[in-house]
Amino acid sequence: MSSSHTGEHSEHPEVEGPGYATPQAAIEESERETVAYVIGLYTGTDIDAPDFLAVVDVDPESSTYGEITHRIEMPTKGDELHHFGWNACSSSCHMEGLERRYLVVPGNRSSRITVIDTKERDHPEIVRVIEPEEVHELDLSAPHTVHCPAGGGVMVSMLGDADGELPGGFLELNEDLEIEGRWDLPGEIEMNYDFWYQPRHNVMISSEWAAPETYQPGFDMEDVEAGKYGHRLHFWNWGDKTVEQTVDLGEEGLVPLEVRFLHSPEATHGYVNAALSSNIFHFFEDREARSASEGASGDEPRADGRWRAEKVIDFEGRDLEGWDMPVPALPTDILISMDDRYLFGANWLHGEVWMYDISDPANPRHADSISIGGYFGDVREVKGRELAAGPQMVQLSLDGERLYWTTSLYSTWDDQFFPEEKERGSVMLKADVDPRRGTLTLDEDFLVDFGTLPEGPARAHEIRWPDGDCTSDVWQ
Repeated sequence: MSSSHTGEHSEHPEVEGPGYATPQAAIEESERETVAYVIGLYTGTDIDAPDFLAVVDVDPESSTYGEITHRIEMPTKGDELHHFGWNACSSSCHMEGLERRYLVVPGNRSSRITVIDTKERDHPEIVRVIEPEEVHELDLSAPHTVHCPAGGGVMVSMLGDADGELPGGFLELNEDLEIEGRWDLPGEIEMNYDFWYQPRHNVMISSEWAAPETYQPGFDMEDVEAGKYGHRLHFWNWGDKTVEQTVDLGEEGLVPLEVRFLHSPEATHGYVNAALSSNIFHFFEDREARSASEGASGDEPRADGRWRAEKVIDFEGRDLEGWDMPVPALPTDILISMDDRYLFGANWLHGEVWMYDISDPANPRHADSISIGGYFGDVREVKGRELAAGPQMVQLSLDGERLYWTTSLYSTWDDQFFPEEKERGSVMLKADVDPRRGTLTLDEDFLVDFGTLPEGPARAHEIRWPDGDCTSDVWQ
């Protein structure tokens, strides 16, 4: 398989670009992952070194299995690398000559964006740096989610204005990965965080965290009480780049983070994790409302309420000595398997990775979980390595048989809730998944230890595969 997976050897010869023709093709045609790209962080530690992108060997047949084999250091210090993504995905598979080759790696704290060429998978290299001043010229800051729209180029959600205040917005890069401009009109939304789009339904959904000046110094409950954290989902007209509907999730939907549509391009169902409320919401299209809206004449207003959101999973808080309130689970990341069968996620504070059967999207059924790390996890060490924080960022193999996770959320938040991780560093762990039985089994022989690097312990965050993954590919 080539690094761009152009479809040359595919059963779907119509695929000319960088992806798979369908989600099912991604399952059937993909080879087992052998390389993982993982964010490594020194920002917020006592170590005077830049953040980096780690190349991790995940090939069980390799002599360096479970090791960091190469690191790409950022050109400056203090970026706080967070989420990152590809220049192209399966939504672009109709675009001849486009390769899934470049990683767009934003610094959430610095607003610097670094472009990394992965032509040599084991030894990627930096090819472009977009400096913060270029981003600030558009009155934007704090880049977060990277997606590649179907028409080429890259879109990045931005969480603040040039001063780290509200409102946020969206930055657009062209196919050469240079700044094109703003995607949205300033002021269309206030808070921003993650987003996902479904081209066939002309919809994009974005979620909310807070202004950079609020979350970057660390978590303060007074900010929640003052209404400085988000609780809404925004449903955009993808073509018009305007918000058509906003759904307020209320007190049970505080801090809605990761937005995940089902992978089928026909689907109008998805999920979002309300981290602070420790709930999972199912969002879906109300077909009757859509029909009423499409049937309205030009003189009539569009019918409101095409989209709905309902709480479908609730994680109860747990009592802990020293806390004056039950400890929330804090589900900080979720993803959906390529076959749209399972929803996976991580409860960072409780120390749990879990999977739910979502064959009936409105009624998820708990399938299995692993209690590990965090404040309450049963498993406290792997391969003799003592664990500190709980599972945080998750990534699934394309065939749905291996779930990986790392343990750092954000430097200042890490210091508040798991300060010992600064001294020990993060880990990357793995569970084997049996999709037929719906089970998770911890792989006690797999451990990537970010605490043993020559410069000192580092934190680990998001994970990407060279051939695309369950949290970046979109189909049209």
